[in-house]
Amino acid sequence: MATLNVTPNAGSFRVVHPLDDVQEAKCSSVGLGRIKMTRAVRVSLGVLRGYLVFMTLMLAYHVCDLAGLFTRLK
Repeated sequence: MATLNVTPNAGSFRVVHPLDDVQEAKCSSVGLGRIKMTRAVRVSLGVLRGYLVFMTLMLAYHVCDLAGLFTRLK
């Protein structure tokens, strides 16, 4: 409650909207080449890819099951 009596100096803060600010130079990825990865990184990315494919297949199966596409097979 002690900070209620403190008022900041309004002249010391300047806010610039991003659309009104000067544009900065963007980085370009042209000519960077391939990223060298270790075996551990390749394995972990492969496991992640497999996990994402598996989860996508499980989601597709669940959606098809909810839609009733598998009732004819039983």
